[in-house]
Amino acid sequence: MSIQIRSLYKTYSGGVHALQGVNLEIATGMFGLLGPNGAGKSTLMKILATLETPSSGEVSIDGADIRTQRQQIRSSLGYLPQFFGVYPQLTGAELLSYIAKLNGVPRRNLREAVHENLAHVGLLEARDRKAKTYSGGMMRRLGIAQALIGNPRLLIVDEPTTGLDPEERIRFRNLLTAISRDKVIILSTHIVGDISSTCEDLAVLAKGKVAFRGHPANLIAQAAGKVWQVLCDEAEFPNIASRMQVISTIPKAPNLLLRVVGEPIAGYDMQSLPPNLEDAYMYFMESVVGQRVEEDEEEKNN
Repeated sequence: MSIQIRSLYKTYSGGVHALQGVNLEIATGMFGLLGPNGAGKSTLMKILATLETPSSGEVSIDGADIRTQRQQIRSSLGYLPQFFGVYPQLTGAELLSYIAKLNGVPRRNLREAVHENLAHVGLLEARDRKAKTYSGGMMRRLGIAQALIGNPRLLIVDEPTTGLDPEERIRFRNLLTAISRDKVIILSTHIVGDISSTCEDLAVLAKGKVAFRGHPANLIAQAAGKVWQVLCDEAEFPNIASRMQVISTIPKAPNLLLRVVGEPIAGYDMQSLPPNLEDAYMYFMESVVGQRVEEDEEEKNN
């Protein structure tokens, strides 16, 4: 399977330009889509999931035009939106059975499909519990299971690990890797660790445009010689933070141990570090795109 996107634009009322001339080709395997909030990631995902139509441009999925062959595309599509809602009175098994019927799974295969997908996400023992009793992490896993019903050839997952604990997140990553051999899986997120652990091809969206496309290693290479570790006191922190991107802060009483990205500041003992994908993404967004990305504390800890 392959996806071709040509000169894709999406403009909302009020002149909001969510996508501006996006061009991408996506092949079988795991494809990562990175970008800050408001970059256009969710809009692109909704268009690929046939939930929205482009303002202009062309999108074809395995040769099917997204404007005129929507039903054909939907028959091979699995989608987990950023905000996944369920019927709270249904059990996990009932919900998956309902989704399977909507996806055209034959009645004789329903039980097996539900059992298999609940087992995939570790919810088999909770199959007969009502969805309203599920925790946030369990609900997210149920969303993943419903996206896999019908064995879709294209799987779109938007911020899939939100609400998952570290063990669940690792399980989910391993699951995606295992099933990506014969599917296109598009993983849209602003949590860089999800991309670095699963994808060998990625794009960075910024302000509705593709700012980078390639292997993660090529993005990491752009931050070589730009990542540093420095020990400073609290009074020095504002000066460093105003001139460099702070990736992490660890208290080392009475000082702070910082991991920072950017050009070194004279007068500080800055030790060079090898970059990772998070470092490279932050450096690229500020130095190349000109857009500083501020992460909240939850995202940093994850």
